[in-house]
Amino acid sequence: MTTSSVTSAPGAGRSSTVQTGFRKWLRTNIPSYLFILPALLLYAVFVLYPFVNTIYYSLTDWDGAQPVKNFIGLANFARLIQDPLMWLSLKHNLIWIAVGTLTPVVVGLVVATLVSGGGVRGRVVFRTIYFMPVVLAGVVVGMVWSWIYHPLFGPINTVLKAVGLGGLARGWLGDLNLALYALLLAAFWAYWGFCFVILLAALQNVDMELHDAAKIDGANPFQRFMNVTVPQLRPVLTMLTAYTLIGGFNVFDIVYIMTKGGPANATEVLATYTYHMAFKQNQVAYGATLTLVITVLSMLASYTFITLRERGNVGEV
Repeated sequence: MTTSSVTSAPGAGRSSTVQTGFRKWLRTNIPSYLFILPALLLYAVFVLYPFVNTIYYSLTDWDGAQPVKNFIGLANFARLIQDPLMWLSLKHNLIWIAVGTLTPVVVGLVVATLVSGGGVRGRVVFRTIYFMPVVLAGVVVGMVWSWIYHPLFGPINTVLKAVGLGGLARGWLGDLNLALYALLLAAFWAYWGFCFVILLAALQNVDMELHDAAKIDGANPFQRFMNVTVPQLRPVLTMLTAYTLIGGFNVFDIVYIMTKGGPANATEVLATYTYHMAFKQNQVAYGATLTLVITVLSMLASYTFITLRERGNVGEV
């Protein structure tokens, strides 16, 4: 009896210590988990559940109307690889990303640098004017620029005719070669002010002592900008670029309002093509497959860029 008590005592002590530690962990962490539980539930209901459902639909032949969803495996993905319109839409998205990511960030950085200079007055006015298009909904931007591009009474063609350049007037949204870039100009107008305001705020935190030191060392204004200012803005530039990359893969509203993907699929992007397949042609399962493509591409592009940027190798790539 005594021997049994002696041999079991160490194990009992460890068990008691584990239980005490677990109770202490519960007391410490349960309040934190209770605080995040509402947000976690909302995320699960409105993000995780639809995402899992999308994966499930992509493995079926569901048309969105019939109650029966026949499992067809990876047939939708095989069709996707052989779909020329999908590849054309992806090409347009890549053009949108290349032009629509670089242009607003670069222009926003240049203008923010000019406005943040010590000799510029009225920064609040500049911030307000440049940021105003950002607050407009994409639908409103699309309607406004559709009127601007109107071939008969649009301001662009009217001005061209008034200055004797009527030969350059055209139906901008009906031109197969120019329609996509016309949309990009509208998107740039609506978005670059956001980059400007964010970068203008970031420039207020640039260490001016480093600027003074570089100036003493003989660096010219451009060298100081590239080697002192830009490195200090790296986190903000990373955020803006990643945000714009994701927007480039998900662009929909401006394209749909202005051209609906036309003319002759010249402005078709993945989001509009997904909409047409899922809701116009009742191929919801194939639309779900296209949605997964957009999601994966957005995640890969953002993760790759952020990883390279954090390592400081973007310039070398």
